[in-house]
Amino acid sequence: MPKESTNNENDGTNASSGQMPLFRVGRCAKPQGVQYCKKVSLNMGHPSGQLNNADPPTSFGLTPPLSDRLRRLEMSLLVETVLVTIATVSVIRILTTSAIAGSAWFVAPGILVIAALVPPAIGRRGFVRIGFDIKQVKSTLVVVCWTCVVVFPAMFGGLWLPKFYGLPLPLLPALPRGQSWICWLFYQFMYVAVAEEVFFRGYLQNNILRLAGKLPGRRHSLQSWISIGLSAACFAAAHIIVHGKIILALTFLPGLILGWLFIRTRSLLAPILFHGLANTFYCVMTVAFA
Repeated sequence: MPKESTNNENDGTNASSGQMPLFRVGRCAKPQGVQYCKKVSLNMGHPSGQLNNADPPTSFGLTPPLSDRLRRLEMSLLVETVLVTIATVSVIRILTTSAIAGSAWFVAPGILVIAALVPPAIGRRGFVRIGFDIKQVKSTLVVVCWTCVVVFPAMFGGLWLPKFYGLPLPLLPALPRGQSWICWLFYQFMYVAVAEEVFFRGYLQNNILRLAGKLPGRRHSLQSWISIGLSAACFAAAHIIVHGKIILALTFLPGLILGWLFIRTRSLLAPILFHGLANTFYCVMTVAFA
């Protein structure tokens, strides 16, 4: 009768030869067994049945690292943001100093909105939300009200001190002449506030957040404050370039508040409302002190 060879089904060893196969049969019950299985599986097909660390790893045709593609996207977004901002401010500056400067009050807001919406649409990127859902509107109104309570007294003091010492007001707003206050208020909210916030917060600051590696759920992180500071600096620089007055560097301060409101509420409704209210309050105070 021929002699039968016995195999151990649990560990995969050959009882007749006493050799270890190139890979084991069955599961590894212990952590070290798992590591051994991984080593043996990496060594499948090796002539000696031994793991040689000097062998080069096998190439599986992997695509370029995702980080490289992300860097290219970030670079393209950075170049786009810089070029769009420079071009937009330059066009508005040329418009305000040209022969058609009388129509700049109507055309400039449209330029800001187009410059903010077209690049994300071409790049198929989502634009920030306005924040009109009921729950967010309630919380936004609360934040805007408390911001006004804190900021408006400071604004009043900043206007009262120059008047008390006989100094001229630092910034003189464009008061409504030849038009009703209702039309002026409508223009401040629907044109100035909406257009400037859509561009400087919705487009510029949102892109800075992307470039700074903004993570969801972190409202007051370093990336958020970087975006607030840079967007406020661009906001002030744009006012200086368009109007040609260095005193407009003071708009950096309200730019910080508007940027913080954008981060705090994650929408454009809060900065739009506060922008319009702040312009109205400042105009009323200058008229009163005059």
